[in-house]
Amino acid sequence: MSLIGRLHRAKAEMLNDQEDPWRRLLERALPADVECMSVVGLLDLLNFTPTTGNARRLARTMRSMGWVGIKSRKLAPGGWRSSECRGWARPVREVKTKIEVRHVS
Repeated sequence: MSLIGRLHRAKAEMLNDQEDPWRRLLERALPADVECMSVVGLLDLLNFTPTTGNARRLARTMRSMGWVGIKSRKLAPGGWRSSECRGWARPVREVKTKIEVRHVS
């Protein structure tokens, strides 16, 4: 991809990040030391009702922030055996979004 193309893509991503009000809310509300949190906990932190629509909107924003969706028992209070809870976790290592392959002639 050309330099101009990469600049246009970076500008579009930057504008998308600025337009998303949920991203700003999450960045302000989430403490820096939180590694994982349930969907219901995040929606409660933002004072939104836990509906499917809100969870989907939260998912789009969390993915754009680099978080990874998980299923875990430890997120549910008293979670044991079959009680699983969906949530989000910060990646342990940096996620590479694109792998560049260069051809040598």
